[in-house]
Amino acid sequence: MKVTIGIDIGTTSVKAVIASEDGTVLGSVRLEHADRSTSMSGEFGRVEHDAARVWRESVLEAATGLAHQAVSSGHRVIGVQVAAMVPSMCAVDESGVPLGEGLLYGDQRTIGGKRGADPSTSAESERMLALLTQLYPEAAGYWPAQAVANAALCGTGVVDSVTAMTMVPLFNFSGWDEGVLHAAGATAGQLPRISFGSEPAGMALEQLGPDLSGAVIGGGTIDAFAEQLVAGADQAGDVLVIIGATLIIWAVVPDWVEIAGLWTVPHTAPGMVLVGGPSNAGGLFRNWAGGSLSEQPANAEIEPTSVPVWLPFIRGERTPLHDPTRRAELHDVDITHGPASMWRSVYEAAGFVTRRHLELAGLLEGGGGLTVAKRLVVTGGGSQDNRWVQAIADVTGLAADCVAVPQGAALGSAYLARVAAGEVPDASGAGIWSRVGKRIEPDSAWSEAALNRYERFVELSGPPFQPEPESRES
Repeated sequence: MKVTIGIDIGTTSVKAVIASEDGTVLGSVRLEHADRSTSMSGEFGRVEHDAARVWRESVLEAATGLAHQAVSSGHRVIGVQVAAMVPSMCAVDESGVPLGEGLLYGDQRTIGGKRGADPSTSAESERMLALLTQLYPEAAGYWPAQAVANAALCGTGVVDSVTAMTMVPLFNFSGWDEGVLHAAGATAGQLPRISFGSEPAGMALEQLGPDLSGAVIGGGTIDAFAEQLVAGADQAGDVLVIIGATLIIWAVVPDWVEIAGLWTVPHTAPGMVLVGGPSNAGGLFRNWAGGSLSEQPANAEIEPTSVPVWLPFIRGERTPLHDPTRRAELHDVDITHGPASMWRSVYEAAGFVTRRHLELAGLLEGGGGLTVAKRLVVTGGGSQDNRWVQAIADVTGLAADCVAVPQGAALGSAYLARVAAGEVPDASGAGIWSRVGKRIEPDSAWSEAALNRYERFVELSGPPFQPEPESRES
């Protein structure tokens, strides 16, 4: 069987899968990495990876390990594709090996620009580049994670055009902007080659072994983009909830809308648009709770009214507040709250953020919008935690369809590897790989108490960010 490998470089781990022609996962691997983001440890304000270990060595380990597994089972690996978070960047030597830290979004040293801007307009990559040219002035290049991974796999630093679009103004939609690069202290030759459309990065290096011989290396992509392709949230009223290190909420609507505090982006499904954005109420917050709270009781019974309220802004908040200075807060704790209540409050925080996004977009019953949210489509590692998904369903009042394959970004990348290898013409058919693993219905016994806490959450969080109207010259 012709199989492909999809790899997802995430904030806390590298995930990878082998996928068959119909999207069946034949093998997978997860490689945890000790990142140095300030949400867990390290110098305050720094959000970075050990780029050589995470973006290069872990990618090689995942690719070669899964390729050997596939070939040992009688299959042939025809393509590999890497997805990663955006923006990211590190300095590299002439071989494309990182010289030091890999900067991630949200690093205090590169925060700035227009408040509320999405990755394609925030210019964070420009500030990353300016910082790296100061820290590593003798570097041969300055590359995002996708380019580092591709160089490890095929010997050439390549970044795909979708990722490049999040690097504006370094990217001017036709290539690297020499003027902007010069101002940041770099040249176009120090940025990776750009792969447009489904153009491959190259072929797997011989030194990776016979298991990858002849495999096409795709140009790379953005993790959330790959996740969208295979999640199955393609109809108006679907709400894609990605529970990874970051919580990402995308409501599917048929018309372009602009909502204060939220982002609007094109959907991969024809004629559809996504409105929503990312929040820090995801795995970073939940993992912090796991290291700070008592162990979760297995079957503890708690009263629906006996739960405190968390503001989960463990390292600031993104949509809809757009405030990196916000910090987490715990409210309304009383003597009746034990570990079970505390854990429920952690999970409900993700539900509160999800409902806030839908409410702001007018997608709940009575919200005045033309589209009404019909169901949640939940993916990412957190989709396997029933308590987490249950809390989100209870707060939103929507049934949650959890995907069968939680490594959505890796699975979507495996489909894109088939495109790069020429097995399918484009990514439009990726939806056939979407499968629901389980459905979790909201629990009516919790609805009233959860909604009361949601109102408290909204009161404590404050209003969404309102951009100032742009001034006009007369």
